[in-house]
Amino acid sequence: MGFLKPVFWVGGAAVAVAAGAVAGRAWVAQQRASLAAGKERINQTLPVHSAWWRDHAKTEGEILYVAIGDSAAQGIGASAPRNSYVGVIADHIRSATGRSVQVVNLSVSGATVALAVADQLPRLADHAPDIVTVSIGANDIGDFDAERFREGIRRVLDAVPPDAIVADLPYFYLPRNERKVAVANGILREAAAERGLTVVPLHEAMRREGWRGVMQQFADDWFHPNDRGYRVWASAFLPAVIEQATAKFPRRAAL
Repeated sequence: MGFLKPVFWVGGAAVAVAAGAVAGRAWVAQQRASLAAGKERINQTLPVHSAWWRDHAKTEGEILYVAIGDSAAQGIGASAPRNSYVGVIADHIRSATGRSVQVVNLSVSGATVALAVADQLPRLADHAPDIVTVSIGANDIGDFDAERFREGIRRVLDAVPPDAIVADLPYFYLPRNERKVAVANGILREAAAERGLTVVPLHEAMRREGWRGVMQQFADDWFHPNDRGYRVWASAFLPAVIEQATAKFPRRAAL
């Protein structure tokens, strides 16, 4: 009866493969449900973060910091709005200068460069900021058109102060998106160079994190950064921001 053993073995393998396939489908379904729930939780924070920044802008300070951007500047995905890269930057400005900081966050979740031109730039004109950061364009990648992006980013960079600090587009991980990001960042850097604007390496700061970034630095929707991710975003800005802030506002000597 020894010849039956391979038959039983093959049958067992077939059963194992079938069971594995069922388990695999169940795991995929579970992950999809978890992702959908995560997206819903994140979406519910959109008005909360927006209201927080509007209220926070009323707090006056010696230094006026204005941010132009999208949901990342809003801090969507962070445990609290103040843990966005904008909030982290503001904290570092306070620490480096010893001065109070008023933060006016003009960003809007979902903003493209065209929407920033239409909505955020007119509001920027109402302020005389000491520090300006710009991170816009990530939402243009899904339906990317190079000429439309070129026109929009030029209009954004024409409107910001000459010492505004501009981030290139973030790292998108997937090769198909990264090819579009490479074109967009080339356009952005060219436009910034023509205007003498500083571009900070957000894309490289994220790329260096590699798989650690994938596993540890995203929120429940697997799209927006979490607190760790936003600290990486802030790290791309901070050398240029702190250099500019301390040049304009030397730290007061301790009394």
